Amino acid sequence: MTDRPLEIERKFLLDDLPDLNGVPRVEIRQGYITALQDTTEVRLRQSGEDYFLSIKGGEGLVRTEREVTITAEQFEALWPETAGRRVEKTRCKGRLPGGLAFDLDIYSGVLAPLLTVEVEFSSESAAEAFSPPAWFGKDVTLDKRYRNKALAVMGADALVELMRR
Repeated sequence: MTDRPLEIERKFLLDDLPDLNGVPRVEIRQGYITALQDTTEVRLRQSGEDYFLSIKGGEGLVRTEREVTITAEQFEALWPETAGRRVEKTRCKGRLPGGLAFDLDIYSGVLAPLLTVEVEFSSESAAEAFSPPAWFGKDVTLDKRYRNKALAVMGADALVELMRR
């Protein structure tokens, strides 16, 4: 076992948006300081009025993640280092029947009309036992092409090709 904080989540594509009436939304912009081929991710994120620096490691269903709050000034000072490796999206945070939380992302810019939904779990066994609701699409948890870091460097043409598969 590790003493590092773990993120256990599954990620799915969506073909259409479900009813999001009353579901809170926040605008997110995030950029990656590390290059696509780096196995550790160093990410800057602005979520509404909050700013974070995150380090993620590992692959697949279970990854390590550390996140610290930074100031707007620190964020803006580092933001230029993410040029060419950025994602903008609207995040909708809701709950599934049974209480599990979901994060539904509506991508903008060159990544539109991509829609994804992620669900975090308390254990790997809970993640593996999860039966997604009917409105969830294809499970892309293990597909590296759908990690935000990969999407951040993807152009519109590459996204169209990816979504055809």
